[in-house]
Amino acid sequence: MPAGEANGSHGSPGNDQTVLEPGINYVCQRCNACCKWPGDVRLEEDEIGSISRYLKLSEEEFISRYTRLRTNRKGLSIIEKPNHECIMLENGGCLIHEVKPRQCAGFPNKWNFPGWREICEALPVKVNP
Repeated sequence: MPAGEANGSHGSPGNDQTVLEPGINYVCQRCNACCKWPGDVRLEEDEIGSISRYLKLSEEEFISRYTRLRTNRKGLSIIEKPNHECIMLENGGCLIHEVKPRQCAGFPNKWNFPGWREICEALPVKVNP
């Protein structure tokens, strides 16, 4: 059974303390499947500066060009393309991979969505819980 589905929980992108499957760490293969899933890509306040510097933009320009209000109206999200892909997904890779949001870094170990194993190529690796 996929991570998180055994107990009915898929975690939360906003809770980076969650471990959905103790003893297993899924290692990203950069298949980009999660980057094509619709929904908010949460940005936390402390992530805006590092991402804007990485893109060589002012924080104001980054916010104006690449963000929107989250669905719950409690912060910012990276905007998506009309096909629901993240705007940062270009030429088969993430433009901000080196400074990607914690939400992105936490998938699928800290949060995931129903059916994620059907599209995600992350490899399970046993670790000490």
